[in-house]
Amino acid sequence: MSTYMANNTIERKWYVIDAAGKPLGRTAVKAATILRGKHRPEFTPHADCGEFVIIINAAKATLTGKKLEQKFYRHHSGYIGGLKEVSYKKLMAERPEMAMELAVKGMLPHNTLGAKAFTRLHVYAGENHEQAAQKPVAID
Repeated sequence: MSTYMANNTIERKWYVIDAAGKPLGRTAVKAATILRGKHRPEFTPHADCGEFVIIINAAKATLTGKKLEQKFYRHHSGYIGGLKEVSYKKLMAERPEMAMELAVKGMLPHNTLGAKAFTRLHVYAGENHEQAAQKPVAID
């Protein structure tokens, strides 16, 4: 019996995930799973067999517990004293798309496969998205 290996002939579908009223991390897990292709029976770890994901209502996603006040997004410029930090309260108010993208990006592999999968993610703060022509399937 031979092992099935996915190749580049995979037909990619589009999915829409509504984040309104759902925890940010739970939504990010669903998106990362689909982007990676782990929901498919023909999943192959070393091959890119993921699909496209559209996340709408990112501004209405919730953070559980005291994360809104206590959690920070930190990055460093590389220079002395170059540590920048933004609280998630400010991040969710000003750029909710970025908060969702950071959560999904952290759940993808940190290599070229993850970088390629991340390009198939589209996040919108509101309910409208620009990919209606692709006829995306809604996931609850």
